[in-house]
Amino acid sequence: MTNVLLSADGASWLRSPDGEPTQVRRLQVKFAVRSSADPDGSCYLAVGDKQKLEDCKFNVSSKSFFVIHGWTMSGLFETWLGSLVRALLEREKSANVVVVDWLDYAHQLYPNAVNYTQVVGKEVAKLLDWLQWNVHLLGYSLGAHVAGFAGNYVRGTIGRITGLDPAGPMFEGVEPNKRLSPDDADFVDVLHTYTREALGVSIGIQMPVGHVDVYPNGGDVQPGCSLTDVLGSLAYGNIGDAMRCEHERSVFLFVDSLVNQDKQSFAFQCTDSGRFKKGICLSCRKNRCTGIGYNAKKMRNKRNTKMYLKTRADMPYKVYHYQMKIHVFSYKNMGETEPTFSVTLHGTNSDSQPLPLEIYGQIGLNFTNTFLVYTEEDVGDVLKIKLTWAGSNESWYSLWKQLRSYWSQPDGSVKELRIRRIRVKSGETQKKLTFCAEDPQVTKISPGKELWFVKCRDDWQVKNRTRQVSDVAQSSEASAPPMVLNPDLWRFANVKKYDCRPDVDGQKRY
Repeated sequence: MTNVLLSADGASWLRSPDGEPTQVRRLQVKFAVRSSADPDGSCYLAVGDKQKLEDCKFNVSSKSFFVIHGWTMSGLFETWLGSLVRALLEREKSANVVVVDWLDYAHQLYPNAVNYTQVVGKEVAKLLDWLQWNVHLLGYSLGAHVAGFAGNYVRGTIGRITGLDPAGPMFEGVEPNKRLSPDDADFVDVLHTYTREALGVSIGIQMPVGHVDVYPNGGDVQPGCSLTDVLGSLAYGNIGDAMRCEHERSVFLFVDSLVNQDKQSFAFQCTDSGRFKKGICLSCRKNRCTGIGYNAKKMRNKRNTKMYLKTRADMPYKVYHYQMKIHVFSYKNMGETEPTFSVTLHGTNSDSQPLPLEIYGQIGLNFTNTFLVYTEEDVGDVLKIKLTWAGSNESWYSLWKQLRSYWSQPDGSVKELRIRRIRVKSGETQKKLTFCAEDPQVTKISPGKELWFVKCRDDWQVKNRTRQVSDVAQSSEASAPPMVLNPDLWRFANVKKYDCRPDVDGQKRY
């Protein structure tokens, strides 16, 4: 990163290749106070000028939000800024909202704008040192790192910094003092929404840089930001439009957390996106879940904690997460079948749409398979579940697989799984329920068929009896690889007791 110097009179300098600083121009960083009466922010604060506080109706006893924009190609404020300011004023009516205007230097070639982030951060720190009041900095993209530098330079400690998809290029993998980091405030929370890599570069930073780092939808593909729209924008050279939807989703998720208090989204701690997609991480024990955006909570002794959630395509973004544990205790003629399952939840409020069960790898036979499903509507308390095994589609690939399967099984045997029960855990309520086959005599399912399950037990408690191997498998966190057992050996696993001592006739008995 090119060294940037700041003189006592506020002029900015760049160090030239020969090491000599060259003055560029006087730094212009403005602090516009926004309010319901003055939504455009025509009143500006200045360090040491107490009259400005009075003129701008700055409430010295209230909390203050500082909103810091990012790199800009237009040289103008983007539309998201007005939405965020209005949401802050609506949620915290007595709060001060200050927009840090550094458009002059954000409207540069990206590497030059990066070089100025430290300079702007120092200017913000100067104002904060003078104010000495409780502040919350919100920085978008490159502005998130400006907020980090402000926290690094300020005397004392900033209360909170929220990074809204912090910029990735020229910050990914660098030392903490050269980017936003947990050291920059008492609490640093981050929303990552555009971490998808292209040509070795990610628009939003991929690495965790806060105390709590939230990755909605894995941090890459955001619902409502279609790949077709992105590719179309790129084809016409509109790179800004291509990245805006997913990059700005971080801002609108924060806005959503402010204005939709009754539909708060929750994120869940997980080591990576892959495990979350498998439904393994929906626990709230020991602070493993939190609200997102404005509702994020500080977690003691945690740094760089990764958290994940699913969202809708539009506000309100909240969805309802469910972990499903399905134990396949018997199978028949599966071969190389890749089944396509969906579940429909029937609740006290409504019924869900068919929800696909995403299968990563293969269905574990004689194993507890864990899935993540989510609904956009609140179905209430789940009463029944319909499990559907979709019939084969008619692609050439699927037809070829069917023919190959038929040749290996010329008797035309029907593929079949046996499932006795489904265990469900709600991420939002943490309730655990067990659903048993509606007809205990009907536990088979095959392509094109469905199987119904009804609630038969609250919680996942197993009755005090000898547990079968299938129950033992269900207690796992589904982190171990599926075990496929020979059916001839499996029958011994269900025998409660066996004795291998020679009988009176000298034969071993079971």
